[in-house]
Amino acid sequence: MSSHAVDSERQGLAFGCSRYPAVSHAFVVREARALRALGVEVHTFSVRRPADSELLSSVDREEHSRTFSILPPRLPRLVGAHVRAAFSAPLRYLSTLFLSLRLSTGGPRSMLWRAFYFVEAIVLWHECRRRGVRRLHVHFANVASDVAMLAARFGGPDWSWSFTMHSCNQLLNESPLRLPEKIRSAEFVVCTSDFVRAQLMQLVPLEEWRKLRVVRVGVDADAFHPPSARPCSGPLRLLTVAQLVRRKGHAVLLGALARLRSQGVDVTATFVGDGPERESLERLAADLRLDVRFAGAVGQGELGAYYADAQLFCLPAFAEGLPVVLMEAMASGLPVVSTSVMGVPELVEDGESGLLVSPAREDQLANAIARLASAPELRQRMGSAGRRVVAEELGLEEAANALVELMRGGDAKRAGAADDEEYVGAPVAARV
Repeated sequence: MSSHAVDSERQGLAFGCSRYPAVSHAFVVREARALRALGVEVHTFSVRRPADSELLSSVDREEHSRTFSILPPRLPRLVGAHVRAAFSAPLRYLSTLFLSLRLSTGGPRSMLWRAFYFVEAIVLWHECRRRGVRRLHVHFANVASDVAMLAARFGGPDWSWSFTMHSCNQLLNESPLRLPEKIRSAEFVVCTSDFVRAQLMQLVPLEEWRKLRVVRVGVDADAFHPPSARPCSGPLRLLTVAQLVRRKGHAVLLGALARLRSQGVDVTATFVGDGPERESLERLAADLRLDVRFAGAVGQGELGAYYADAQLFCLPAFAEGLPVVLMEAMASGLPVVSTSVMGVPELVEDGESGLLVSPAREDQLANAIARLASAPELRQRMGSAGRRVVAEELGLEEAANALVELMRGGDAKRAGAADDEEYVGAPVAARV
């Protein structure tokens, strides 16, 4: 066991998100397994059970088999949990229900959803109590954070909860998420970038800022490594890996590829990922007569082959936290082209490990791709630089250790010890 693992963790950690495991959140699975490797007893949970079709790898299937899913509910378990909760602590039961309803944004639909969150929270509390777990950590500020917050609230003062804030798109409409209330309730909040931390700082008073801790997501550089040789003939092989949703900027990339074709730059592109925009993007690619392959959702066991076959990685997103796919591409030795938005510049140094352009600018994106298409030596240099950043500063074990260190700090704080760090185990961000 790592020296960072602490006695309190022998009781275990309830660790999860709204859907676990999920194709687009493989980094959550990796973190859970890294915590177990450090000796933490991790009990994974999912608010909603993923469909069997979403389990694309043996790791996903293994994690799924050991994960507690709240939904779809089993009626005897649901009723039993609420009967036990109501009779064991009736006042706390009612106050937790009122807290959930108070956080409604108004209207019958919102009130109904808040009631659902309470019902789910008591089921999670009951399962954690059965397993002897009193600490919860969730990824993302969505329904899982509501459920965990309410479960810990009902559990009492010796229960704690925390969450990791990734998605900057959640910051664009924070009111339904009740972020200020969640920050005040949480023991700490993991921010995956300085940008995310700064945005959360705007939402809470000064005395809450110290809860906001920067810990970068880690990547196993050994799992994503450069191939012995990359393709060097034919058109430039471009890869993008992301959900097919508007904020990822796929349509802008297709426009840039059309510009490149008109300029005589030969590029073939592979889009890995699925989502609601797939049909419209396929139509646009066909209308523009582009050489684009839509590979759909791909399991983690297959993803390495796509990185190895590519010569350039592109993520033209409109909004991002600290994109894990950029880390994976950099670990694979690929030069990257992305947008200078939100947390991306904290990861990619423009001109060193990749090129950054303004968001939604087809012309700039096309120029950056053209520059790298004609410069194999530059691609090699940038790919090597990005690989060093990930291998030396963004290790998976270091990120897991940082989370354990935060939990340890919470234990020490409850015991009366001081806690002065704002950055815990943050590999890229300098400690201040």
